[in-house]
Amino acid sequence: MHMEILDVSPELAAEWLGRNTSNRPLSKGTVQQLAAQIQRGEWQLTHQGIAFDEDDVLIDGQHRLAAIVKAGVAVPLTVTHGVPRTAFTVMDTGRKRTGRDTLALVGEANATHLAAALRGLHLYLHVPNSAWSGGSSTTSNDQLLVMLEKHPGIRDSLQHGMALNRACRITVTAATIGWYVTTETRPDIDQTSWRDGIITGALLESGDPRLTLRNTMLSLASGKAHRRRDDSREHLLYYLKSWNAWVEGRSMKLLRRSPNETMPRISNHAVAVGTSTGA
Repeated sequence: MHMEILDVSPELAAEWLGRNTSNRPLSKGTVQQLAAQIQRGEWQLTHQGIAFDEDDVLIDGQHRLAAIVKAGVAVPLTVTHGVPRTAFTVMDTGRKRTGRDTLALVGEANATHLAAALRGLHLYLHVPNSAWSGGSSTTSNDQLLVMLEKHPGIRDSLQHGMALNRACRITVTAATIGWYVTTETRPDIDQTSWRDGIITGALLESGDPRLTLRNTMLSLASGKAHRRRDDSREHLLYYLKSWNAWVEGRSMKLLRRSPNETMPRISNHAVAVGTSTGA
């Protein structure tokens, strides 16, 4: 068995795929994800590459090769020849490194929640509502690190998100994204009363968007509502709808999600609540 490092062109990758006679079914979603990483320049050479057995049959790396073909870009690969055919049963059986692992390795606190919030923020900012599930919603570990570099304020927002989760069971992901995008878009608004109202519910009258959001989330958490209690996309939609109503001074006694309803954007209407200048 011997190894070498080669720049594998789309043409060579297509040729080698012709030797793929005894491999597992090809996942189109995985190919799309890898191709997108190649096109974004995220590809890095590692010990993981492709492998041929004693008869020069491809036994590992079909998704990498198919991604090179799809991306139309040559990348360096570790190529191993003469791998015993019996080794196929133990290939790719290790645990994949997750976004949480990546963030923890660079020293980030609350890495699990932070990874989920960064992924959700990426979807909110860059992905159409119709594509928030399936392969197109997958976010690479490199993308998470880039998102964190561009949006460092998400760390502080995560603390607010965790506090709101403890108070009314809205998912940490939804509350973190909601807090971040509203404070970034409308820095003129002091959100203290928004946060405190949701956390305590004290002295809020019926129709106050903060109370409606609080009660809706608690109802979902109790299982009384016939909806998923942990759907961060739905929770974010409720958060933003409530926040917009609060900013605009509108009463809101009921929160619901209509079929195919798109994610709300932040209201730019006249502020009907306290601002950072005390207005």
